[in-house]
Amino acid sequence: MSVFERQSRLTVPAEMLAAWHLRPGAFQRLLPPWENVRILRVEGRLDAGTDEGPHGELPSEPHGASHGEQQGQAAGEPPAQSPSPPAGQTASVPPGGTLNQPAGSTSIPPAGSPPAPAAERRQRVTLQLRLGGVWPVLWQAEARYRPAGPERSATDGEQFEDVQLAGPFAAWRHIHRFRPAGVEQSLLEDEVHYRLPGGWLGHLLFGPMVWRRLERLFAYRHAVTASDLRRHAAFRQRRPLRVAVSGSRGLIGSQLVPFLTAGGHRVVRLVRGAATPPWDDGTQWASWEPSGPPPREALAGCDAVIHLAGENIAAGRWNPEKKQRIRDSRVGPTRRLAAALAELPAGQRPHTLLCASAVGYYGDRGEEELGEDAAAGTGFFPDVCREWEAAAAPARDADIRTVWLRFGAVLSPQGGALGKQLFPFRCGLGGVLGPGTQWLSWVSLPDAVAAIHYCLMQESIEGPVNVVAPQAVTNRQWTKTLGRVLRRPAVLWLPAWLLRRLFGELADHALLVSTRAVPRRLLDHGFVFDHPELEPALRFLLGRTV
Repeated sequence: MSVFERQSRLTVPAEMLAAWHLRPGAFQRLLPPWENVRILRVEGRLDAGTDEGPHGELPSEPHGASHGEQQGQAAGEPPAQSPSPPAGQTASVPPGGTLNQPAGSTSIPPAGSPPAPAAERRQRVTLQLRLGGVWPVLWQAEARYRPAGPERSATDGEQFEDVQLAGPFAAWRHIHRFRPAGVEQSLLEDEVHYRLPGGWLGHLLFGPMVWRRLERLFAYRHAVTASDLRRHAAFRQRRPLRVAVSGSRGLIGSQLVPFLTAGGHRVVRLVRGAATPPWDDGTQWASWEPSGPPPREALAGCDAVIHLAGENIAAGRWNPEKKQRIRDSRVGPTRRLAAALAELPAGQRPHTLLCASAVGYYGDRGEEELGEDAAAGTGFFPDVCREWEAAAAPARDADIRTVWLRFGAVLSPQGGALGKQLFPFRCGLGGVLGPGTQWLSWVSLPDAVAAIHYCLMQESIEGPVNVVAPQAVTNRQWTKTLGRVLRRPAVLWLPAWLLRRLFGELADHALLVSTRAVPRRLLDHGFVFDHPELEPALRFLLGRTV
C-alpha cells in the first residue's frame, strides 16, 4: 500500500477550515480544471444541511437589517438562538459545537451521563473520469464524517475520510484532517493510502506517474483552499447572504456558485427550463425564461443578484443572426431583471446587483491603457455593452447598488479563449493571429470568481469594474507563453484574411481587436490577484506547476 501525504498551514481557524470542506460546493471547488471529470450523482451531505456562516456560525440577522453592520457575535455574549431550518432540511451546528440530540429522541439524559455519540454522516459521489483524456472510467467513493465529541482532544481537530467503492484503484482511502495550529491558524493534512491494480507490475509501470498526478492534484487543492478561505475570512464579520445567480451553469457561474455555497452563503439559481436539480447541491432552483420576467418570488428576500447569463460569443460562426442573439440575450433580460428588482417592495428588494459586461465596451484602442473611466469605443461590441449596461438603469434608479463587471477573456481549460485553443496548441499548431500586436485583456477563472465575490461584499464598490489581470499581453506574447507552458512549438501565423474566412465577423470584432484594460478600481479598493501574470496563471490552470 502506497501512502501520499501533504500538509499546509492556513491562516484561518480549524473550525472554519473544517466547515468549508463539509459544505456543498467544496468538492466542486477542489476538482482540478485540467482533469476531464464529470459529476454524475451525489447522495447525502456531510454538513447535514446547515445554514452556517462563512466561519461556522449560524446566521442571526434577518433580511433588511443594515448590510454595513458587523454581524459577528461579540466576545462574552451568549450564542444567538439558531433559526428554524428550512422545510425538508435538518438543523445542525458547526463542527466542534454542541451536538444535536439523535433523531426521534425527546428525553433528557441524566446528569453526569456521557453524551450520546454523534451520528455518522455519509455522502456518496459518482464521477466519470477519462483516463488519458480518452477512456471513460466510473469512480464511486463514499465520504464518512463523524462530528468531534468530547472524547476527542481539542488539538485533534476535525477529520473525515473517503473510500473508493468502485474505480481505477485496487484500493483507495483518503483521510482529510483539520488541526488547530495556534491563534487563527490551522493545519490542512491530506493522507492517501492507495494500491494500484496489477500488483508489483502495476506499481512498477504506473507508480511514478500516479505519484506525480497526486502531487499536481493536491498542490492545486491546497492552493484553492487557502485562497478561498482567505477571501471568505476577509468578510467573516458579515452575515451569510442570500444570492440569486443567473448563468449559474456557464463557465463563470459553475465555479461562482460552489465558491459561494462552500463559503456559507445561500444561492438561488435562476435557470432556463425545469428547475429540477440533479442532486442536493445546497442551492435552490427557480425557472426563468429570459424572454419573460424573472420569478419575483425567487428574488424577494435576496440580498443580492448576480446576472451572468448571455449568449456564448465564441460558439458558432458569426453572422447577422448570431450578432442579434448576442445583443438580445444581454439587453432584454437585463432590462427585465432590473425592472423586476425595482418593483419589489423596499423590504424585500436586494441591495446589490452585479451585472456582467465586457471590456469590449472600449472597442479597438491600440496601445491605450483603459481604466473604468475611459470612454466607450465604436462598433458592434461597444454598442452592445453600452445598451447592456444601460439596461440595468431601473435597478440603479431604485437605489440598488449596481456594479457592471467588465470581464476580459476569462481563462479556463474548460472553455472560453483558453479552452478553444488548447487542442491546436497541444498538436503543435498554435500560432500568432493577425499582426500579433493586439492587446489581450485576460483574467484567470479563479480570480474572476474572487473579484465577483469582492464586489459583492465590498459595499463601497459601485459602477463599472474591469475584471482583468493587471498585466495584459499582446497576442504574440500569449502565443509564445502558452506554447512554452505546453512544451509545444507555436510558430505558425494566421493572417487576418484567413481569420475572417474561418471565423467570420468574430475576427474583426474580437480576435484582431486591441483592448488594453487595467483593473484600477479593483486595485484601488485593495483586491489582491492570485494570478497577476500570464505564465503562472496558465501553469496553475493546466496543472503544470510541479
